[in-house]
Amino acid sequence: MTAILGAGISGLAAGHYLLRKTPTLPFTIYEATDRIGGWIRSDRFLDNGFVFEAGPRTIRPKGPAANNTLQLIEDLGLADEVYSISSNHTAARNRMIYAKGKLNLLPNSLGGLLKTVPPFTKPLYFAAFRDLLAGRSKTALNDESMYSFVERRFGKEIADYAVSSMLCGICAGNAKEISVKFLMKDLFEREQRHGGVLLGLLKEGLQNRNKKQSENVTKTTTTVSSLADRAKAENWSIYSIRGGLQTLPETLADDLRAKGVPIVTSTKFEELIFERDQVVLRVDGKEQQLRHIVSSIPSYKLAKHVQKQHPQLASSLSSIPFVDVCVINLQYREADLLKQDGFGFLVPPIENLPILGVIFDSCCFDMDDNTVLTVMMGGAWFEKWFGKNPSNEHLLEIALDNVKKILHIEQKPDSYKVNLLRKCIPQYTVGHQERVKAIRDYIEQHRLPIVLCGASYDGVGVNDVILSARTNVEKMKF
Repeated sequence: MTAILGAGISGLAAGHYLLRKTPTLPFTIYEATDRIGGWIRSDRFLDNGFVFEAGPRTIRPKGPAANNTLQLIEDLGLADEVYSISSNHTAARNRMIYAKGKLNLLPNSLGGLLKTVPPFTKPLYFAAFRDLLAGRSKTALNDESMYSFVERRFGKEIADYAVSSMLCGICAGNAKEISVKFLMKDLFEREQRHGGVLLGLLKEGLQNRNKKQSENVTKTTTTVSSLADRAKAENWSIYSIRGGLQTLPETLADDLRAKGVPIVTSTKFEELIFERDQVVLRVDGKEQQLRHIVSSIPSYKLAKHVQKQHPQLASSLSSIPFVDVCVINLQYREADLLKQDGFGFLVPPIENLPILGVIFDSCCFDMDDNTVLTVMMGGAWFEKWFGKNPSNEHLLEIALDNVKKILHIEQKPDSYKVNLLRKCIPQYTVGHQERVKAIRDYIEQHRLPIVLCGASYDGVGVNDVILSARTNVEKMKF
């Protein structure tokens, strides 16, 4: 018997891949809350033509992890429900940052890199020259913050306005704390090996050109689904699922239940005890003897249950920080309230404003004659701006004040929802990969029959957590 802890997208994906690996193995998925899907949550107002997303709303279609998700969507029969946005769509081309008192459209073509585009004071191609002239870091580095790396190689403006705002959108994190390996591991390692990012790219490109072409041909023929081929042919930039992204975990759960997998919600996870080659799991007052456990729950939650037997492991699990984020959905019964269409805008921390950014949902997806926005606030700066326990009314007031200030929308929304998401995004601070390695090494050395997957360890995006589930389930030995 096996148990999966957590019925978010990673836990459900773990069930999918476990069932594929061992079709006759009995297992149960346990979820502490009264719903499945984790941080993916779509509030549907289909009669009025719109959807509110409390968590992620789009998925990227490019790369190995993305291909894996597209294959899963195809396997679940959802291919016809995909809502794609091509690279020439307004929402893909128009991405903005709010800086120096106004919205600034980021370059979306090569021409944009060759001229000075606000808020930058020099053409962006100057950053490449800086990298070529910067030379090697003074000492060999194993890791550093994203901000430090980008400032060293490409300059302070790129670090302050481009990279810092990007991290606000991806993980609500502070670029001065997040590890460069989170998003730029390859660039960082090339710089350490060759003394520069562009120099490393050129050298390795020349050395490995034939080898990489051969590997890519093999990879393409073995892993790309027909939906991934379609995404490439149609030049998708991002996509979602009709009816909201929650359709994906719902369909995954329905598929598992149809194949006989119990998914138990509203459970009380009471105790976890490791005994030789098995695990004793106590849930809702009942003990179960298990051969394996797959944990997709946040690392800090798992830490509480291994503290008594394995304090060193608990300490490592607890060392991964998380942030609180407030997501406020706004709906106006009026189209075309926005003066500039696009995906939305981000606010770099240097602007010292209480919001991370705003997504223009009704520009991305068909929302009938509504203007629908999502305001993101908090993250690494949550307590600075809002204290420990802000009221929903206070959070809404701040969101509306900034929508009025930046987007010049004076009217009150016709409907709204305030989502206060506590400890929702893990922060991959400097040393994160080493911490995760230490956690998994401890589990292996002590032969604990537990497998870890999910956002705490292998990436925070939807593609990342699904691939994390697959990779780690496929390593399990029965």
